[in-house]
Amino acid sequence: MPKKSGPSALQDDLKARFAACKDAEAMNDEVILPFVQALEEVCAERGYVLNIYGETANLVFSGDPDAAEQIFQMVEDFLDDAE
Repeated sequence: MPKKSGPSALQDDLKARFAACKDAEAMNDEVILPFVQALEEVCAERGYVLNIYGETANLVFSGDPDAAEQIFQMVEDFLDDAE
């Protein structure tokens, strides 16, 4: 069977990497942070500002460390209010 390529292969690879992590901290350190750091580097090189919508999540790249902290705090406040 040929190896898959494209978006579905990336999704399968990420799911396998997430599943291999023993806890949320490991997922953050071993999968999420490397992915986000790669995204930050590519976006910064291209001058992108992104807000990526998922079915149940958003990912925001502002390119600005101060804005990143403000966005984080807005999300924390929103989640606190939702509880």
